[in-house]
Amino acid sequence: MKEAGYEIAAFPGDGTGPEVIREGEKVLAALAEGGPAPWHVTSHPGGGQYYLKTGREWEPEAADAAARADAILLGAVGWPGATLPNGDLAGRALVLGLREGLDLFANVRPCKLYPGVRHRISGSFQEVWAPKNVDLVIVRENTEDLYTPVRGRLTRGHETEVAVDTRIITRKGAERVIRYAFELARSRTRGAPEDGHRRLTCVDKSNVLEGCRFFRETFDRVGADYPDIERDYAYVDAFTQWLVRNPERYNVVVTTNMMGDIITDLAAVLQGGMGFAAGGNIGTDHGMFEPVHGSAPKHAGKDRVNPFATFLAVEQMLRWIADRHQDARLAQQADRLERAVASVLAGGTARTYDQGGTVTTHAAGDRLAEAVRAERR
Repeated sequence: MKEAGYEIAAFPGDGTGPEVIREGEKVLAALAEGGPAPWHVTSHPGGGQYYLKTGREWEPEAADAAARADAILLGAVGWPGATLPNGDLAGRALVLGLREGLDLFANVRPCKLYPGVRHRISGSFQEVWAPKNVDLVIVRENTEDLYTPVRGRLTRGHETEVAVDTRIITRKGAERVIRYAFELARSRTRGAPEDGHRRLTCVDKSNVLEGCRFFRETFDRVGADYPDIERDYAYVDAFTQWLVRNPERYNVVVTTNMMGDIITDLAAVLQGGMGFAAGGNIGTDHGMFEPVHGSAPKHAGKDRVNPFATFLAVEQMLRWIADRHQDARLAQQADRLERAVASVLAGGTARTYDQGGTVTTHAAGDRLAEAVRAERR
Protein backbone atom coordinates (compact mmCIF):
# COMPACT_ATOMS: atom_id res chain seq x y z
CA MET A 1 0.00 0.00 0.00
CA LYS A 2 1.15 3.52 -0.73
CA GLU A 3 2.07 5.39 2.43
CA ALA A 4 0.45 8.59 1.18
CA GLY A 5 -2.68 6.80 0.00
CA TYR A 6 -4.05 6.09 -3.45
CA GLU A 7 -5.07 8.92 -5.76
CA ILE A 8 -8.52 8.62 -7.30
CA ALA A 9 -9.46 11.09 -10.03
CA ALA A 10 -13.24 11.52 -10.22
CA PHE A 11 -15.00 12.92 -13.30
CA PRO A 12 -18.68 13.39 -12.38
CA GLY A 13 -19.55 14.50 -15.91
CA ASP A 14 -23.06 15.35 -17.07
CA GLY A 15 -26.69 14.93 -16.06
CA THR A 16 -27.13 12.35 -13.34
CA GLY A 17 -23.38 11.66 -13.26
CA PRO A 18 -22.64 14.17 -10.48
CA GLU A 19 -25.57 12.81 -8.45
CA VAL A 20 -24.34 9.22 -8.42
CA ILE A 21 -20.65 10.08 -8.06
CA ARG A 22 -21.55 12.14 -4.98
CA GLU A 23 -23.06 8.99 -3.46
CA GLY A 24 -20.03 6.95 -4.44
CA GLU A 25 -17.78 9.42 -2.64
CA LYS A 26 -20.12 9.25 0.38
CA VAL A 27 -19.66 5.49 0.56
CA LEU A 28 -15.89 5.79 0.13
CA ALA A 29 -15.89 8.22 3.07
CA ALA A 30 -17.86 5.72 5.17
CA LEU A 31 -15.37 2.98 4.33
CA ALA A 32 -12.50 5.23 5.44
CA GLU A 33 -13.99 6.12 8.85
CA GLY A 34 -12.08 5.03 11.91
CA GLY A 35 -8.60 5.61 10.53
CA PRO A 36 -6.59 7.56 8.00
CA ALA A 37 -8.23 7.34 4.58
CA PRO A 38 -6.27 4.99 2.28
CA TRP A 39 -7.27 7.11 -0.71
CA HIS A 40 -7.71 10.71 -1.82
CA VAL A 41 -10.52 11.63 -4.21
CA THR A 42 -10.16 14.72 -6.38
CA SER A 43 -13.03 15.77 -8.66
CA HIS A 44 -12.52 17.38 -12.07
CA PRO A 45 -15.21 19.10 -14.17
CA GLY A 46 -15.79 18.13 -17.76
CA GLY A 47 -18.33 16.85 -20.24
CA GLY A 48 -21.05 18.22 -22.47
CA GLN A 49 -22.51 20.71 -20.00
CA TYR A 50 -19.03 21.97 -19.20
CA TYR A 51 -18.39 22.39 -22.93
CA LEU A 52 -21.53 24.49 -23.34
CA LYS A 53 -20.34 26.77 -20.52
CA THR A 54 -16.65 27.05 -21.36
CA GLY A 55 -16.09 25.83 -24.92
CA ARG A 56 -13.79 23.13 -23.52
CA GLU A 57 -14.55 19.47 -22.80
CA TRP A 58 -12.21 19.54 -19.81
CA GLU A 59 -9.11 21.33 -18.60
CA PRO A 60 -5.59 20.22 -19.61
CA GLU A 61 -4.63 19.60 -15.99
CA ALA A 62 -7.50 17.14 -15.67
CA ALA A 63 -5.99 14.93 -18.36
CA ASP A 64 -2.68 15.02 -16.51
CA ALA A 65 -4.44 14.13 -13.24
CA ALA A 66 -6.11 11.15 -14.90
CA ALA A 67 -2.76 9.89 -16.18
CA ARG A 68 -1.17 10.23 -12.71
CA ALA A 69 -4.05 8.74 -10.72
CA ASP A 70 -4.08 5.23 -9.32
CA ALA A 71 -7.64 4.89 -10.64
CA ILE A 72 -10.34 6.96 -12.34
CA LEU A 73 -14.01 7.09 -11.33
CA LEU A 74 -16.25 8.36 -14.14
CA GLY A 75 -19.88 9.46 -13.84
CA ALA A 76 -21.37 9.86 -17.30
CA VAL A 77 -21.10 12.18 -20.28
CA GLY A 78 -23.53 13.51 -22.84
CA TRP A 79 -25.99 16.38 -22.86
CA PRO A 80 -28.63 17.47 -25.40
CA GLY A 81 -27.22 20.06 -27.78
CA ALA A 82 -23.64 19.58 -26.64
CA THR A 83 -21.76 18.59 -29.78
CA LEU A 84 -18.35 19.46 -31.16
CA PRO A 85 -17.95 21.26 -34.51
CA ASN A 86 -17.23 17.92 -36.22
CA GLY A 87 -20.50 16.48 -34.92
CA ASP A 88 -18.97 14.31 -32.17
CA LEU A 89 -20.46 14.18 -28.70
CA ALA A 90 -19.00 16.86 -26.45
CA GLY A 91 -17.38 15.05 -23.54
CA ARG A 92 -15.95 12.30 -25.71
CA ALA A 93 -12.51 13.07 -24.26
CA LEU A 94 -13.69 11.79 -20.88
CA VAL A 95 -14.69 8.38 -22.23
CA LEU A 96 -13.17 7.41 -25.57
CA GLY A 97 -10.32 9.87 -25.11
CA LEU A 98 -9.23 8.26 -21.85
CA ARG A 99 -9.74 4.76 -23.22
CA GLU A 100 -7.52 5.55 -26.18
CA GLY A 101 -5.04 7.84 -24.42
CA LEU A 102 -4.42 5.50 -21.50
CA ASP A 103 -4.74 2.35 -23.65
CA LEU A 104 -7.55 0.85 -21.57
CA PHE A 105 -7.85 -2.22 -23.76
CA ALA A 106 -10.23 -4.38 -21.70
CA ASN A 107 -13.78 -3.35 -20.90
CA VAL A 108 -14.80 -5.59 -18.00
CA ARG A 109 -18.51 -5.85 -17.19
CA PRO A 110 -19.52 -8.05 -14.24
CA CYS A 111 -23.11 -9.30 -14.42
CA LYS A 112 -24.25 -10.55 -11.02
CA LEU A 113 -27.80 -10.74 -9.71
CA TYR A 114 -28.18 -9.98 -6.01
CA PRO A 115 -31.06 -11.34 -3.91
CA GLY A 116 -33.75 -8.72 -3.50
CA VAL A 117 -33.26 -7.17 -6.94
CA ARG A 118 -36.35 -7.07 -9.16
CA HIS A 119 -36.65 -7.50 -12.92
CA ARG A 120 -39.02 -5.76 -15.27
CA ILE A 121 -40.08 -7.79 -18.29
CA SER A 122 -43.02 -6.58 -20.43
CA GLY A 123 -43.54 -3.60 -18.13
CA SER A 124 -44.13 -5.43 -14.86
CA PHE A 125 -41.80 -6.37 -12.02
CA GLN A 126 -41.08 -10.07 -11.81
CA GLU A 127 -38.73 -12.62 -10.35
CA VAL A 128 -37.39 -14.25 -13.52
CA TRP A 129 -33.95 -15.60 -12.71
CA ALA A 130 -32.67 -17.18 -9.53
CA PRO A 131 -29.83 -14.99 -8.18
CA LYS A 132 -27.49 -17.98 -7.94
CA ASN A 133 -27.79 -18.49 -11.72
CA VAL A 134 -26.49 -15.07 -12.78
CA ASP A 135 -22.81 -14.52 -12.03
CA LEU A 136 -20.65 -13.93 -15.10
CA VAL A 137 -18.22 -11.38 -16.52
CA ILE A 138 -18.12 -10.10 -20.10
CA VAL A 139 -14.74 -8.89 -21.32
CA ARG A 140 -14.92 -6.66 -24.40
CA GLU A 141 -11.99 -5.43 -26.46
CA ASN A 142 -12.00 -1.69 -25.91
CA THR A 143 -9.68 0.07 -28.38
CA GLU A 144 -10.33 -1.09 -31.94
CA ASP A 145 -13.00 -2.76 -34.15
CA LEU A 146 -15.59 -0.30 -35.53
CA TYR A 147 -14.58 2.32 -32.96
CA THR A 148 -11.24 3.07 -34.58
CA PRO A 149 -11.31 6.44 -36.40
CA VAL A 150 -11.10 4.83 -39.84
CA ARG A 151 -14.30 6.19 -41.32
CA GLY A 152 -15.65 8.81 -43.64
CA ARG A 153 -18.32 10.02 -46.05
CA LEU A 154 -18.48 10.65 -49.76
CA THR A 155 -20.41 13.91 -50.25
CA ARG A 156 -21.29 15.41 -53.62
CA GLY A 157 -23.36 18.51 -54.04
CA HIS A 158 -23.85 18.78 -50.26
CA GLU A 159 -25.50 15.35 -50.22
CA THR A 160 -24.00 12.30 -48.54
CA GLU A 161 -23.93 9.35 -50.93
CA VAL A 162 -21.73 6.89 -49.05
CA ALA A 163 -20.74 6.47 -45.41
CA VAL A 164 -17.96 4.03 -44.48
CA ASP A 165 -16.86 2.61 -41.11
CA THR A 166 -13.89 0.27 -41.30
CA ARG A 167 -13.57 -2.60 -38.82
CA ILE A 168 -10.06 -3.17 -37.50
CA ILE A 169 -9.04 -6.34 -35.62
CA THR A 170 -5.32 -6.54 -34.81
CA ARG A 171 -3.19 -9.36 -33.50
CA LYS A 172 -2.04 -7.26 -30.55
CA GLY A 173 -5.54 -6.06 -29.69
CA ALA A 174 -7.12 -9.49 -29.88
CA GLU A 175 -4.32 -11.33 -28.12
CA ARG A 176 -4.05 -9.10 -25.07
CA VAL A 177 -7.77 -8.92 -24.34
CA ILE A 178 -8.17 -12.67 -24.83
CA ARG A 179 -5.24 -13.36 -22.51
CA TYR A 180 -6.76 -11.01 -19.93
CA ALA A 181 -10.02 -12.99 -20.18
CA PHE A 182 -8.26 -16.34 -19.74
CA GLU A 183 -6.49 -15.04 -16.64
CA LEU A 184 -9.82 -13.79 -15.28
CA ALA A 185 -11.48 -17.15 -15.96
CA ARG A 186 -8.64 -18.86 -14.09
CA SER A 187 -9.03 -16.54 -11.09
CA ARG A 188 -12.79 -17.17 -10.78
CA THR A 189 -12.47 -20.40 -8.85
CA ARG A 190 -16.24 -20.83 -8.45
CA GLY A 191 -16.62 -21.12 -12.22
CA ALA A 192 -19.97 -21.08 -13.98
CA PRO A 193 -23.06 -21.37 -11.75
CA GLU A 194 -24.35 -24.34 -13.78
CA ASP A 195 -21.47 -26.73 -13.21
CA GLY A 196 -18.53 -24.91 -11.60
CA HIS A 197 -16.45 -25.12 -14.79
CA ARG A 198 -13.88 -22.39 -15.31
CA ARG A 199 -15.17 -21.76 -18.80
CA LEU A 200 -14.26 -18.97 -21.23
CA THR A 201 -16.72 -18.36 -24.06
CA CYS A 202 -15.56 -16.67 -27.28
CA VAL A 203 -18.43 -14.75 -28.88
CA ASP A 204 -18.01 -13.73 -32.52
CA LYS A 205 -19.48 -14.01 -36.02
CA SER A 206 -16.71 -16.13 -37.48
CA ASN A 207 -19.08 -17.93 -39.83
CA VAL A 208 -19.31 -14.67 -41.83
CA LEU A 209 -16.70 -12.08 -40.86
CA GLU A 210 -12.96 -12.35 -41.51
CA GLY A 211 -12.05 -10.24 -38.49
CA CYS A 212 -14.01 -12.63 -36.28
CA ARG A 213 -12.26 -15.62 -37.82
CA PHE A 214 -8.96 -14.01 -36.86
CA PHE A 215 -10.28 -13.26 -33.35
CA ARG A 216 -11.30 -16.92 -32.90
CA GLU A 217 -7.97 -18.17 -34.27
CA THR A 218 -6.23 -15.95 -31.73
CA PHE A 219 -8.53 -17.28 -29.01
CA ASP A 220 -7.43 -20.85 -29.78
CA ARG A 221 -3.77 -19.92 -30.04
CA VAL A 222 -3.76 -18.10 -26.68
CA GLY A 223 -5.96 -20.80 -25.16
CA ALA A 224 -3.23 -23.38 -25.69
CA ASP A 225 -1.43 -21.70 -22.79
CA TYR A 226 -4.45 -22.32 -20.52
CA PRO A 227 -5.22 -26.06 -20.61
CA ASP A 228 -7.04 -25.77 -17.29
CA ILE A 229 -9.67 -23.42 -18.77
CA GLU A 230 -12.54 -24.89 -20.79
CA ARG A 231 -12.87 -23.23 -24.19
CA ASP A 232 -16.39 -22.49 -25.41
CA TYR A 233 -17.69 -20.84 -28.60
CA ALA A 234 -20.83 -18.99 -29.69
CA TYR A 235 -21.95 -16.95 -32.68
CA VAL A 236 -23.22 -13.63 -31.41
CA ASP A 237 -26.76 -14.00 -32.73
CA ALA A 238 -27.23 -17.38 -31.05
CA PHE A 239 -25.46 -16.14 -27.91
CA THR A 240 -28.02 -13.40 -27.33
CA GLN A 241 -30.80 -15.93 -26.79
CA TRP A 242 -28.62 -18.45 -24.93
CA LEU A 243 -27.52 -15.71 -22.52
CA VAL A 244 -31.11 -14.90 -21.59
CA ARG A 245 -32.27 -18.52 -21.57
CA ASN A 246 -29.35 -20.09 -19.71
CA PRO A 247 -27.19 -17.46 -17.98
CA GLU A 248 -26.01 -20.11 -15.52
CA ARG A 249 -23.83 -21.67 -18.23
CA TYR A 250 -21.51 -18.67 -18.46
CA ASN A 251 -18.48 -17.81 -16.37
CA VAL A 252 -16.37 -15.39 -18.46
CA VAL A 253 -17.16 -14.23 -21.99
CA VAL A 254 -14.72 -12.50 -24.35
CA THR A 255 -15.66 -10.68 -27.53
CA THR A 256 -14.87 -7.82 -29.88
CA ASN A 257 -15.67 -4.16 -29.25
CA MET A 258 -18.93 -3.59 -31.10
CA MET A 259 -20.47 -6.96 -30.27
CA GLY A 260 -19.44 -6.50 -26.65
CA ASP A 261 -21.03 -3.07 -26.54
CA ILE A 262 -24.36 -4.63 -27.46
CA ILE A 263 -24.36 -7.85 -25.44
CA THR A 264 -23.21 -6.19 -22.22
CA ASP A 265 -26.33 -4.03 -22.13
CA LEU A 266 -28.45 -7.10 -22.87
CA ALA A 267 -26.72 -8.84 -19.96
CA ALA A 268 -27.65 -5.92 -17.69
CA VAL A 269 -31.28 -7.09 -17.90
CA LEU A 270 -30.19 -10.25 -16.08
CA GLN A 271 -28.92 -8.26 -13.10
CA GLY A 272 -31.93 -5.98 -12.74
CA GLY A 273 -31.26 -3.27 -15.29
CA MET A 274 -28.74 -0.57 -16.08
CA GLY A 275 -29.02 0.80 -12.55
CA PHE A 276 -26.86 -2.15 -11.43
CA ALA A 277 -24.45 -2.25 -14.39
CA ALA A 278 -20.89 -1.23 -13.59
CA GLY A 279 -17.85 -1.47 -15.81
CA GLY A 280 -14.09 -1.24 -15.64
CA ASN A 281 -11.89 0.02 -18.48
CA ILE A 282 -8.58 -1.61 -17.73
CA GLY A 283 -5.12 -1.34 -19.23
CA THR A 284 -1.63 -2.33 -18.22
CA ASP A 285 -1.04 0.73 -16.02
CA HIS A 286 -4.41 2.46 -15.67
CA GLY A 287 -8.00 1.68 -14.78
CA MET A 288 -11.21 3.70 -15.17
CA PHE A 289 -14.45 2.58 -13.53
CA GLU A 290 -18.00 3.76 -14.17
CA PRO A 291 -21.71 3.17 -13.86
CA VAL A 292 -22.60 2.56 -17.48
CA HIS A 293 -26.18 3.85 -17.48
CA GLY A 294 -25.30 7.17 -19.10
CA SER A 295 -26.14 10.72 -18.11
CA ALA A 296 -29.95 10.25 -18.34
CA PRO A 297 -30.77 13.95 -18.91
CA LYS A 298 -34.51 13.45 -18.33
CA HIS A 299 -33.78 12.32 -14.77
CA ALA A 300 -31.08 14.90 -13.98
CA GLY A 301 -31.65 17.01 -10.89
CA LYS A 302 -34.56 14.88 -9.67
CA ASP A 303 -32.63 12.82 -7.09
CA ARG A 304 -34.23 9.59 -8.27
CA VAL A 305 -31.73 7.50 -10.24
CA ASN A 306 -30.33 4.23 -8.97
CA PRO A 307 -26.82 4.72 -7.53
CA PHE A 308 -25.99 1.02 -7.07
CA ALA A 309 -24.13 0.79 -10.38
CA THR A 310 -21.80 3.44 -8.95
CA PHE A 311 -21.37 1.51 -5.71
CA LEU A 312 -20.50 -1.62 -7.69
CA ALA A 313 -18.07 0.40 -9.83
CA VAL A 314 -16.38 1.62 -6.64
CA GLU A 315 -16.10 -1.97 -5.43
CA GLN A 316 -14.60 -3.05 -8.76
CA MET A 317 -12.18 -0.13 -8.59
CA LEU A 318 -11.01 -1.02 -5.08
CA ARG A 319 -10.46 -4.66 -6.06
CA TRP A 320 -8.42 -3.63 -9.10
CA ILE A 321 -6.20 -1.30 -7.06
CA ALA A 322 -5.81 -3.96 -4.36
CA ASP A 323 -4.79 -6.60 -6.87
CA ARG A 324 -2.39 -4.30 -8.68
CA HIS A 325 -0.63 -3.27 -5.47
CA GLN A 326 -1.07 -6.54 -3.57
CA ASP A 327 -2.91 -4.58 -0.88
CA ALA A 328 -4.83 -6.96 1.38
CA ARG A 329 -6.35 -4.09 3.35
CA LEU A 330 -7.95 -2.61 0.26
CA ALA A 331 -9.25 -6.03 -0.78
CA GLN A 332 -10.91 -6.28 2.64
CA GLN A 333 -12.53 -2.89 2.09
CA ALA A 334 -13.92 -4.12 -1.24
CA ASP A 335 -15.28 -7.24 0.48
CA ARG A 336 -16.88 -5.06 3.13
CA LEU A 337 -18.52 -2.89 0.49
CA GLU A 338 -19.89 -5.91 -1.38
CA ARG A 339 -21.36 -7.36 1.83
CA ALA A 340 -23.02 -4.03 2.55
CA VAL A 341 -24.46 -3.84 -0.98
CA ALA A 342 -25.80 -7.39 -0.71
CA SER A 343 -27.35 -6.67 2.70
CA VAL A 344 -29.13 -3.50 1.59
CA LEU A 345 -30.41 -5.04 -1.64
CA ALA A 346 -31.66 -8.17 0.11
CA GLY A 347 -33.53 -6.03 2.63
CA GLY A 348 -35.29 -4.08 -0.13
CA THR A 349 -34.85 -0.82 1.79
CA ALA A 350 -33.19 1.21 -0.96
CA ARG A 351 -35.36 0.61 -4.02
CA THR A 352 -35.34 3.54 -6.42
CA TYR A 353 -37.96 4.17 -9.11
CA ASP A 354 -36.46 1.62 -11.54
CA GLN A 355 -37.07 -1.10 -8.94
CA GLY A 356 -40.63 0.00 -8.23
CA GLY A 357 -39.65 1.96 -5.14
CA THR A 358 -39.65 5.58 -4.04
CA VAL A 359 -36.24 5.89 -2.36
CA THR A 360 -34.18 8.86 -3.55
CA THR A 361 -30.63 8.68 -4.83
CA HIS A 362 -29.17 10.34 -1.75
CA ALA A 363 -31.30 8.21 0.62
CA ALA A 364 -30.03 5.04 -1.06
CA GLY A 365 -26.50 6.33 -0.53
CA ASP A 366 -27.24 7.07 3.13
CA ARG A 367 -28.54 3.54 3.67
CA LEU A 368 -25.54 1.94 2.04
CA ALA A 369 -23.14 4.16 4.00
CA GLU A 370 -24.83 3.03 7.22
CA ALA A 371 -24.58 -0.61 6.12
CA VAL A 372 -20.86 -0.09 5.45
CA ARG A 373 -20.46 1.26 8.97
CA ALA A 374 -22.39 -1.73 10.37
CA GLU A 375 -19.99 -4.08 8.56
CA ARG A 376 -17.13 -2.52 10.51
CA ARG A 377 -18.79 -2.92 13.90
